[in-house]
Amino acid sequence: MKKIWKVIKDYVYIIIIVVLFRTFIATPAIVEGSSMDTTLADGQIVLINKIIYSVTNISRYDIVVLNNKEDKDKIIKRVIGLPNEKISYKNNVLYINGNETTNNIKFEATEDFEVTTADNEYFVLGDNRDVSKDS
Repeated sequence: MKKIWKVIKDYVYIIIIVVLFRTFIATPAIVEGSSMDTTLADGQIVLINKIIYSVTNISRYDIVVLNNKEDKDKIIKRVIGLPNEKISYKNNVLYINGNETTNNIKFEATEDFEVTTADNEYFVLGDNRDVSKDS
């Protein structure tokens, strides 16, 4: 019995470490769809950090993974609006609280809109506006 344990204990340790890592620290995922093209491509493998937002706050333009209640799956989007902000998009220009943003992101296929977020609300959009389901 000791010989058997000696042979398999390293494999048991590896399995335990992998399960703990995937459960609490990070997990790999495959991007499905083209809603984040050209930033993330369909079929690309990404590593989802599960602890980053326990040590820092969500920032504008972060890429996040969300639970999609409609399709009961997960989606990847870019954070555009933070809590208690007025986000508007007019003539292909993004405004936050009335100020034009100085980012390089252009949502060319996006109709003009205006939305105000509440406490603990974020506004997200996919980079590829032609096919993205979001906000």
